Amino acid sequence: MIAVTVDPAPIEVGAEHAAIAASGAGGVATFTGIVRADDGVAALTLEHYPGATEAALQVLAEAAAARWDLTGVRVTHRVGRMVPGDLVVFVGTAARHRAAALEACAFLIDRLKTEAPFWKKETLAAGERWVEPRGSDDAAAARWID
Repeated sequence: MIAVTVDPAPIEVGAEHAAIAASGAGGVATFTGIVRADDGVAALTLEHYPGATEAALQVLAEAAAARWDLTGVRVTHRVGRMVPGDLVVFVGTAARHRAAALEACAFLIDRLKTEAPFWKKETLAAGERWVEPRGSDDAAAARWID
């Protein structure tokens, strides 16, 4: 079971976790990303390219399912304006054994950060700025390339 969602609605972690746990797994691994107030960020706006973003996330979810013996994958990403403390992404993987679930979850969040077409704009007291790609995200994603 693979489910990919891109939506401006708040993420309901309990519902996401329940859906992935229902896949018949022995273990579930999740990652929940939260908007931070680093450097005085008052808001974060995520833009995306509808259709292309979902397709890119689907490709990543299918790659994880092909690489590990998973019973389920869920990727839910929020778009639009969010404030510090809001949930921005939920990644859940389920497998018969914990190692596969943990590795697949790490793979998905690392690759999502560099391969999914999202554009981030931070709102600060002094104005707005676009968030540039980070070398640390590229390094994290590179560890999964065979």
